[in-house]
Amino acid sequence: MHLEFKLSDRHKRVLQATVNHYVATAEPVGSKVLVEEYNFSVSTATIRSCLSYLDKSGLLYQPHTSAGRVPSDSGYRWYVDHLMTPNVKTGKQVESLLQEKLNWQWSLEALFKSAAQILSSLSGYITLITMPQAQNARLHHLQLVAVDSDRASDGSHYRAMLILVTDTYQTHSTFIDLPKTEEEGSQTLEQVARELQVLSNFLNHNLKGRLLTELEHLDWTELDSEFERYGEQLTQVLNQFQQHHATSVYTDIWMSGVAELLRQPEFSQLHQVQALIHLLEEEPTQLLPLIVQVPDREKKGSRVQVWIGSENPLEPMQSCALVTSSYFRGSLPVGSVGVLGPTRMMYENAIAVVEATAGYLSDALS
Repeated sequence: MHLEFKLSDRHKRVLQATVNHYVATAEPVGSKVLVEEYNFSVSTATIRSCLSYLDKSGLLYQPHTSAGRVPSDSGYRWYVDHLMTPNVKTGKQVESLLQEKLNWQWSLEALFKSAAQILSSLSGYITLITMPQAQNARLHHLQLVAVDSDRASDGSHYRAMLILVTDTYQTHSTFIDLPKTEEEGSQTLEQVARELQVLSNFLNHNLKGRLLTELEHLDWTELDSEFERYGEQLTQVLNQFQQHHATSVYTDIWMSGVAELLRQPEFSQLHQVQALIHLLEEEPTQLLPLIVQVPDREKKGSRVQVWIGSENPLEPMQSCALVTSSYFRGSLPVGSVGVLGPTRMMYENAIAVVEATAGYLSDALS
């Protein structure tokens, strides 16, 4: 929704003051309040005329005939597109707090969970952070670890655990039954471990930095003859990883702040928020098309996407606003950060919080 009609400077000031006052108080705004609190050096009759014009334009409306005006979804949209500037101070505070509180030695899941909790506490809204997208992950390290086991399915004496670590700190592992050899009975676990370490070094040399979706592309002819016996099983396992990650989508969303949202007057009654809570808790994957946006790199300025009220295609969210931004690893968008709150949202702060967090995660992952 992009409203291109023009407003006079006075109409802009009245709209901005109305939005600011309603966001702060959740009370409809009248001409007397605007004149007294926002330094309009004109009569209340002049402000009433401005309010009436903005009402007829669809930017404001009266919830009751005797009440003042409140912003419509279109009014918030015009405000966000034309009148609002993100709060730089808030953005810097968020970035500083994330640097202070988050520790990249944690698991990635713990890190993102903690980031979501920090943001919901700061913003007063629900925070949504997707885990890095699997198909854009690259291999950081691979290790084959020998395991002394009698459980190998083909009856061989040893197994190996294949461990993959991505550049987004996610770990994947699986067991491989090592192929039998004529001299296997005389091999010790230490000898097998040394052999697997040499093989691990070869695999790291050839695969490190590759996308997980490319792991099956390995020239096994470079293997020494003593390692050729691993080729078939490793190819099968790497193909399985490739197929899994080639079709994977964002499946993990760290969410925090439902209690924060319930403190907003719009959602003070349970019946007002039941459908939204059901969506968030039972069907969160429906949010993915809204949260996960492919940024338009030709568009200058902010990469933030703002959905306001009826712009949201999901009915339970049509009393809400959703602010999202992608975070990157290098030039690739790999995940998203978002805050979800009422349309009566402090957009200056919400956008600054989301931008700062996406920037922090991009810098950290890169």
